[in-house]
Formats: sequence, C-alpha cells, structure tokens
Amino acid sequence: MRAERYDVVVVGAGPAGSSTAKTAAEQGLDVLLIERNAEIGVPVRCAEGVSKEIEQFVAIDPRWVCTAPRGMILYGPDGTAIVLSVAGGEEIGYVVDRRLFDKAVAQQAARAGAEVRVKTRATGLIRADGFVKGVYATTTGEPVRICADIVVGADGVESQIGRWAGMDTYLPLSDIAICAQYLLCDITVNTAFYETYFGAAIAPKGYAWIFPKGQDSANVGVGISGDMSGESSRARDYLDTFVSQRFPNGKILAKSYGAVPLSGPVYETVANGLLLVGDAARHVNPANGGGILQALQGGAIAGEVIANAVRDRDVSKRGLQGYEKRWRREFGRVLLVGLRMNQVLTRLDDHALTQFFQSLGGEITVKRYSERACMKELIRKNPRVLVSLLRLLF
Repeated sequence: MRAERYDVVVVGAGPAGSSTAKTAAEQGLDVLLIERNAEIGVPVRCAEGVSKEIEQFVAIDPRWVCTAPRGMILYGPDGTAIVLSVAGGEEIGYVVDRRLFDKAVAQQAARAGAEVRVKTRATGLIRADGFVKGVYATTTGEPVRICADIVVGADGVESQIGRWAGMDTYLPLSDIAICAQYLLCDITVNTAFYETYFGAAIAPKGYAWIFPKGQDSANVGVGISGDMSGESSRARDYLDTFVSQRFPNGKILAKSYGAVPLSGPVYETVANGLLLVGDAARHVNPANGGGILQALQGGAIAGEVIANAVRDRDVSKRGLQGYEKRWRREFGRVLLVGLRMNQVLTRLDDHALTQFFQSLGGEITVKRYSERACMKELIRKNPRVLVSLLRLLF
C-alpha cells in the first residue's frame, strides 16, 4: 500500500472542509483535502440559500449568485404572513449555485497551497498510542495510507470520521430533518424574497420553502422531522403535494434528497489528533436548517487552531481545545437559541402555531441583518418564546 505524509488531511471538500484547508494552508501547513465524489459540489443537497453574513468569510462572486433576496416571508398554517427585511431594502442573503460555490471555496484552498484530490474516499483511521495519525483511503480505486498530524472530519451529517474516532455522533430521528427538493422552472416566483410555509399538512414538524434561483425558477423543497417520516408520510410525498398545489405546471429539472442535523452542538468536536467541522460537528442552526455560514466560520477557526497546534507540536485533545472554545464563543449561542426556538415551534399544533404567527403577523424590520438579529426580533415580539430564549440572547 502506498504511503503519503501531510501535516493535515481534511476529509470532505464542502464549505467547512475547504475553509479549514484554505486557512491551514495559508498558515504554511502541508494540507491534503480529499473528496469522495468525482466532482466537488455535486450532488447538490441544499436549498442553496446563504446569509449575507458570509461576506465576512468569502468574497461574493456574481458568477455563483443566482438571486439576492431582500427579505423572507414566513407563512403560518392559516396563511398569516411574517415579512422579515432590513431597513433600507438591502439584500439579506444570496441564493447560490452550490456546484459553483463549493468549487470556488475549494479553489481558494488550492490557491492557498492545499492539495485537492477528488474520487478519494476515507475507509478508516490510522491510530497509534491513543492518537489519530491519519486515514486509510482509496483514491481512484487504489488503496493509500495517508499519515497526518491531524485529521479533520468534514464528511457531513453521517460523519464516519467522528464515529471511527469513538465519538458518539448518533442522532435520534427527532434531531434530524428529512428533506426533499426539486429545482423547478417555468414558474412564477418572487425573486425578492425567500418564502417558507408552516403547518402539519404541509410539513409536519418542519416547513416547506421556495428559494428563487431566477425569474422563472426556484428550489422548492420540504423538510420534516425524522420521527414524522415513514412509508406513508415521506418528505417527497409532502413535496409532491405542495408542488402540485403551488406550481402545477412547473417543470422539474433536478431532484435531491438528504438529511440535516438539527440537534445543535451536542458533543465535543475534538479528540487526540482529530477535530470535526460543519455538519459533522452539528454546526447547523436548528431554527432554519442553515449551515453554510457556520461551516465557513468554523473552518476558519479550525485552520488557525490546527496551525498553532502543529507548530507547538501538541495535537492532543487539549492542544486542539481552543477550537472547541472559540466556535462555542463565536457562534455556539446562536445554535443553542436556534435549538430552543425549534423545540418550541415543533411542539405547537396548528392551532397554537397559527396563534404564534398571528401574534407576529406583518412586517418586521431589523437595522442590520444577521441570524441573531432576526431571532432576537422574533423573540422580542412574542412573549410565548421570550421567557425560554431571552437569557441566551442577552
């Protein structure tokens, strides 16, 4: 078996893995970024909406921006609408082409000096003396032994890397959203707003979405709680019903299915010689299922901590603990608030959910957009969730 040697091997070339690889390479480390698929960014398993906050971590390129919505409309079971927007009418985020976006972030890692290798699948961990020392992998079918000081698990919600390392990455079905999405064309769509729809008949313990990708196209999807999914109540079935009612003449260009972790930060993300980023670390906001922002931010933190650990020759769990502390300080509270909000809303039946929407119905404007600012405003306007969530926000 061929053997290779790097300072860091990152498993998974999504935004979290590429951000980690880029930052570590910029710090002068020898980095290998591997991706099991033949093409980075494919298949797309995402609604492709990103917060404007990503501008802190990546330069916006018009080539991968499809639309730039100015707000979000949330519809309750009875049709009551909550309109979220920013004062001045500026965009709150972007609907991107993930195939191009993911490639662009991986390209940044490559330009920083990381080696990027596709069709390379991790098959196990190299372990010695209580430390992870690299991964066993196959690259274009050939077995290879990749030794590294640190292994980064950026391998998504299923995270084999974390499981192999002995981390308890198990999630109950109630902490997972099962999602189905169609890319539709030949439809009339409001390009100025993201739209989401709530109600047991539409998406039990979840929601449906319409994210505009152009004047006549959109990602239309449904996510339901895993414990509501079964043979007679699949996310795809709810999506088919939603599409037939809203866009009966729409043409399907693509279909995608997947799972999203909604548990919040439920376990430690570091071990001796190893750390987890992105979906593998459960860095997804449970309130909306979005994780791209946390993937980029967490990856940047991870790359800096990894560089320091390698330079200090301390890749132990203790030496990597700075990563755990920093991501919890910088965005952990947002994840916890999102978890509490998700728990409150998913416990409401349609009658209570309708009351919730009616108490907030109308326009809500924030001075400057961020996930935290929007959640604050929603909580401030609804006493029902205020008591449960206020202490976490202030």
